[in-house]
Amino acid sequence: MFCQGAFVLYLLLTEVKILWAVEDANVDAFTPQDCSLECLRQGDPDCKYCRITPGDVQKALGSKGLKTLGSCIPWPCFELMGNEDPDICQHYVHSPNNVTVETLEDPDLSSDTVVVAWRPSPYGIAFLRGFQVSLQVLGGSSVSCQLFLFHRNLSLPSSHAQKVYKSDPFRGLPLGSQYAVTVMALPVPEQWDRFYHSTTFCTRSCAEKNGFDKCKRDWYPQHVTIEQNGTTAAVTFNLAPENLHIRSYFSVCYINSIKKQTNKVDITPNLSTNKTHHTFKLQDLQEGTNYTCEIAADVVDAVRKTFTIHIKEPDSSLSTSPVVLLLPLALALAAVIIVIVVAFTLTKAKMKLLKLHIVPDSDIINEHQESKTQEEVISWPKTRASPPRLLICYSSSDGPAHIKAVMKLGSFIQQHMATQVCLDLWDSLSVAQEGSLAWHSRQIRDCDFVLVMCSPGLSHRLATTEFKENSEEEESSWETDNFTADAAISLIGAEVGRAKARGQDLSKYMAAIFEYSEETDIPTELSLVSHYTLTSDLPLLFSHLHGVSLHRPGGYLKISHISEEGFTKLPAGVALQSAICEAGEVMKARRIVPVH
Repeated sequence: MFCQGAFVLYLLLTEVKILWAVEDANVDAFTPQDCSLECLRQGDPDCKYCRITPGDVQKALGSKGLKTLGSCIPWPCFELMGNEDPDICQHYVHSPNNVTVETLEDPDLSSDTVVVAWRPSPYGIAFLRGFQVSLQVLGGSSVSCQLFLFHRNLSLPSSHAQKVYKSDPFRGLPLGSQYAVTVMALPVPEQWDRFYHSTTFCTRSCAEKNGFDKCKRDWYPQHVTIEQNGTTAAVTFNLAPENLHIRSYFSVCYINSIKKQTNKVDITPNLSTNKTHHTFKLQDLQEGTNYTCEIAADVVDAVRKTFTIHIKEPDSSLSTSPVVLLLPLALALAAVIIVIVVAFTLTKAKMKLLKLHIVPDSDIINEHQESKTQEEVISWPKTRASPPRLLICYSSSDGPAHIKAVMKLGSFIQQHMATQVCLDLWDSLSVAQEGSLAWHSRQIRDCDFVLVMCSPGLSHRLATTEFKENSEEEESSWETDNFTADAAISLIGAEVGRAKARGQDLSKYMAAIFEYSEETDIPTELSLVSHYTLTSDLPLLFSHLHGVSLHRPGGYLKISHISEEGFTKLPAGVALQSAICEAGEVMKARRIVPVH
């Protein structure tokens, strides 16, 4: 009995130990620690996983080296760890895996805080020296970087690939924003393209973090009731909570869901009488008509609540007055006489036309209308296994407003036109590593399509390129980037010329302008390719990218979110339209500045 009891106790202790081991494995994660570069270089065992601040890098490289490399250039291994052992920075290290983003509690109601976690790859783990983590806004140029290093004498076993490493918190990320996070294994090999792992994530919306009643932009009236009295409708809706400080609202109505505004009502409730609900009236509505109405807070990008109203026709009970009884008979008799006269006139005219062998215009119009009504809406046949890749090239000579319009266009195409967009501003890490001209050359070769956004600054810089090359004055970094982009566009023009000379297809290349530019801004090198004006030609651009016809006999392809009516319903479409308007104002102001 004693042996049996001891055996049972042994099994229980073994099971508890296994559970403890599993629990320890789940919670075992390395978080950054504070330590100096000297500690790392000397190989102190206490410097296991150290955060490297910009001050540490500046101290090691000097302000000039820091300015040259920037905060997000791949880690300069030789400069930071010393060059006494050249082999330390030349071994192969594979990219990390299992990259995840964890949201932390943030007292700021308008932002999120996240921590990035990952596991190292078992390939080359013995030569791993650290990680670099970068965070970039999608559609923007701002980048935030963190650098973490091991001490130089550390050699990790392959079993360590199951350990989890974490970054420092990234704080102050605006709610409802999209980000790309990149985790890079260090050291970076010179000729290897799989040393980093990238993924995208979104910060929480205001409603997800703070609750619906604390978000001014996401709030909308949830409870709407209608009471009808003839051609007047009394609409009652719930007011926003007081903490949102919403004092005015508006309502618009459309007839039969046609987006043509018929009447708009501005609403300013009297909060001293009722702080929870308000009633307003819609008057002079048409009888026998269906209305689709929307109500929302009078703030930018407010969410709208939709409701419907049906105004019935008046009761058609007959009156006993003789005049009322005779009036319909008189009207019917007059209508019969008018129909007979019109029919006789048309018959006589048709007889004359038949003698002259002329087809009446009314018949042609009727035939056209009949054929038009027989057209059917065709669904988009998605035949591609993967979305096409589109490279967007541009010149930054026209300033930040034009660059913002290009970025918003890329975001809209990627989100709503089933296309993968390549833009140098979104891939600053690769551009810095390869060089702008080499990066553009590779993308021109690998992408399915190339779109050149033409502008006044582009045509002007191409016209003065020769002068810029012969100039001996020192150019700023911004001008050098401009010249590189213009050189890439000149390379595209040369590719188009060679393809035309060989009789090859030119559909890979396109040129486009925004509505504030002119056709003369398209350079001569791109006169042979397809031209588009955006945003009015978005359907044509979609047709080009996916090789589908917008019209065919008996039908047409309709994609609502890139049509002129549906384009501005999307947040990305509103942002693109706003950016184009801002850039147009800048261009207009630039044209009217007097020349001295």
